[in-house]
Amino acid sequence: MTRLRYIRPDPGTRVPRTAMVMAAGIGKRMRPLTATRPKPLVEVNGRTLIDHTFDRLRAAGVERAVVNVHYLADALEAHLRHRVHGIEVVVSDERAQLMETGGGLAQALPLLGDEPFLVVNSDNLWLDGPTDAIRQLADRWDDAVMDALLLMVPYARAHNHSGQGDFHLGADGRITGRRKPGRVAPFVFTGVQIVSPRLIREWPAGPFSTNLFWNRAIAAGRAFGLVHQGLWSEVNVPAAVAKTEVLFADG
Repeated sequence: MTRLRYIRPDPGTRVPRTAMVMAAGIGKRMRPLTATRPKPLVEVNGRTLIDHTFDRLRAAGVERAVVNVHYLADALEAHLRHRVHGIEVVVSDERAQLMETGGGLAQALPLLGDEPFLVVNSDNLWLDGPTDAIRQLADRWDDAVMDALLLMVPYARAHNHSGQGDFHLGADGRITGRRKPGRVAPFVFTGVQIVSPRLIREWPAGPFSTNLFWNRAIAAGRAFGLVHQGLWSEVNVPAAVAKTEVLFADG
């Protein structure tokens, strides 16, 4: 069994100034909830998914967020203008073509700056454990050896996760491999990560997955994972909304 060491974050840790919030997806699996609203505006516990995301970013000290938009983009942009405070918001417009996760990062790169940045999917919710998860990531980040640092949960604690896991981790936290067909991988990606802009290079035209960049970092031994100590839930189908509300209410 892989044993991972936990270290309490240094309170002086510098959290990435900028975050990329992935919010452009169509949300087909969330229908009918997404028939008239984009998935980031689906509510859990009386707040939209993207509001929960910004709560976490604000609490961690993130100052600026780049948000990509595509499906029902006008509604999402209006929400960002009127409901998000305390963080500068910049929109990466994918109205013309949905670029998927990797393509969305590549298109937004000029807006993200030249320092490591946070990436957060807007369809996952988490509660912090003993310490702030984003600050834990920032404390663990080592720019000399890392191009990507992914927040993960053990497969057994991946609530409402419909897949079979994502990654294998070594004792030092290095990602040692991806899930193999027909097998279960022990760790699930939470949708939260820190990425170096040097990893976002040499991409194909059109939409593509972040897997292109992850595979590159794994092959170079520069992709790492950090295990989340709190609760996490994927919100990808309508039934997951109520289940997540119960989970978070119970703590």
